[in-house]
Amino acid sequence: MNKVVANAQEAIKGIENGMTLLVGGFGLCGIPENSIHALVKSGVKNLTCISNNAGVDDFGLGLLLNNHQVKKMVSSYVGENAEFERQMLSGELEVELIPQGTLATRCLAAGYGMPAVFTPAGVGTEVAIGKEVRNFNGKDYLMEYAFDAPFAIVKAWKGDTDGNLIYRETARNFNPLMAMAGKITIAEVEELVPAGSLDPDHIHTPGIYIHRIFQGEKYEKRIEQRTVRKK
Repeated sequence: MNKVVANAQEAIKGIENGMTLLVGGFGLCGIPENSIHALVKSGVKNLTCISNNAGVDDFGLGLLLNNHQVKKMVSSYVGENAEFERQMLSGELEVELIPQGTLATRCLAAGYGMPAVFTPAGVGTEVAIGKEVRNFNGKDYLMEYAFDAPFAIVKAWKGDTDGNLIYRETARNFNPLMAMAGKITIAEVEELVPAGSLDPDHIHTPGIYIHRIFQGEKYEKRIEQRTVRKK
């Protein structure tokens, strides 16, 4: 199976209006910049995006929000995007806020083929409204369904033509879990090398989870909030 595609435009083929996407990254760290730009250019609309947050106003998933291409965001944290706030408060954007650990575990469950998991996070709060609660050993747990997303888009530091991926430091974040969870997973990498070039002990995501891979270009890697010491 040849997994290598020429560019982001080729990689996102098949993503259509109304689809649900898992998008890796944490804030602006480890986000699939090239794929997001390709989605903006494609004009695809009414997307449901599952991601830790929605980027900032002019970068990351914020670009899709500005273009009104996102119908719903499923996130853990959304505090850095003013346009997100405006759309949410005006009713233009559906928002589902879930605990960060639950977000990660629902990805993991999808990757493992489990339909649902039980977690104590959210019990007794608005998160629990309408959800099944079961008691195990005297403690209540919420049942949370595994994510069901036709596409996942992730970003890695290095990958090979078989789809094996290595992430760099904190840019790993949600990417490995989301790579497991998508029915079709797209990986963009900073460096694409021949199969067999990577040390097997260093691989974070095995190629069995990856369906399309390409080498990205011109990564901005913007810092969300730069904090420096005074001279």
